[in-house]
Amino acid sequence: MFYRSEDSGVRFRNVLRRNRESGRGGAYAVCSAHPQVLEAAVQQAIEDCSILHVESTSSQVNQFGGYTGQTPQEFSEWIRGSAQRAGLPADRVLLGGDHLGPFPWRSEGAHAALQKACELVRSCVLNGYQKIHLDASMPCADDGNAGLDEQIVADRAAILCQAAENAYSKLPAGSPQIVYVIGTEVPAPGGESQGAHAPEVTTAEHMHRTLRVFQRVFSEQNLSSAWERVVALVVQPGVEFGSDLIFEYDRANTQSLSAALAGNAGLVYEAHSTDYQSPKALQQMVEDHFAILKVGPWLTFAYREAVLALEAIEHELLKTSAGIRQSQVREALEQAMFRNPVYWRWYYLGDEEKIRRELIYSYSDRCRYYWNEPSVQKEVAQLFGNLAPRPIPSTLLSQFLPFEYEAIREGALEATAEMIVRGHIQRVLRVYSRACAA
Repeated sequence: MFYRSEDSGVRFRNVLRRNRESGRGGAYAVCSAHPQVLEAAVQQAIEDCSILHVESTSSQVNQFGGYTGQTPQEFSEWIRGSAQRAGLPADRVLLGGDHLGPFPWRSEGAHAALQKACELVRSCVLNGYQKIHLDASMPCADDGNAGLDEQIVADRAAILCQAAENAYSKLPAGSPQIVYVIGTEVPAPGGESQGAHAPEVTTAEHMHRTLRVFQRVFSEQNLSSAWERVVALVVQPGVEFGSDLIFEYDRANTQSLSAALAGNAGLVYEAHSTDYQSPKALQQMVEDHFAILKVGPWLTFAYREAVLALEAIEHELLKTSAGIRQSQVREALEQAMFRNPVYWRWYYLGDEEKIRRELIYSYSDRCRYYWNEPSVQKEVAQLFGNLAPRPIPSTLLSQFLPFEYEAIREGALEATAEMIVRGHIQRVLRVYSRACAA
């Protein structure tokens, strides 16, 4: 039996309301299913006395398991169990579904893909997800090559919304209401631009047109009550990242878009692909009513940084030690990616040397899909096991992990491999925490 807390949803909506009133305070969503990332996120929520806002995408977690192998029920139980074991109260956990729609089944016809998407939405609601991003923006196999008309996107979003509302009606009386996020200018899950130019900022005119179309469709489909619980609109603020580039936020380009919210008191913007933005940029985004910041690849990017730095330390410590097998994390990760290139082949282009570098070090962080491979997990376990019995010399920490070196010297971090990895991930989370602080 899952636990649904009213407090987390109420706190979340209060944060958004304060943002609209003052331009201060926001919320960041951790969009990752990596165990160490989520452990770090739980710890950060404890330190901040804030809610833990975690979202799974339709590709990560769905009724067929997704690429994580988890259903919404399993993911929900796992997140809540992790929070409980760490001491985070259940009323401070907010689960969201990101890009809930036909995306994982877009190679099928629209009718079949939408049926599967509705089943996913139902499963999420029944298993304690309180924030639902209705994303029907991706064309399906029988939609042709052109982008979808806003009317079609809104019609399909309404079908998904109806599935969520029907599922909610089966929950116990008094269950916290679910809230929705909508939008038609929705980046693909995971972001990752392959272009050489920054994406165009959504115009105020487009934003108003989207709201009119969605509101009319929801009204026609007897979803006016659900429309009142639409709390955010996904727009493009001009931020994105690619394999080796970052498009930084420029608030001068979003002034009219930010001002366009004035006539919609209950709405804020949700910003996807905010990974790798500077602390100043993230703070400005929150001030400009991009009150929900989504972060995902940057967190597993930080995990990879820490793990490979620890592997370099391990090799320095054990290079002359007989009888101890050194870990081969980098090699195992690369081999797993070459065995199954489905998650990166359309993202990394160029000669072999460039591709091999990007496989591991790219901002796109496509290696995040491979950490759960048994061969990779075996090498990570070997690394941590090799480092566990012996202290890590401070000189090596200074060389390979200088930020953690300083934290350990100050007594703010334990000098163990597990805590070092968590601390490195939390450095990213703290950037978002500070940007979202009221």
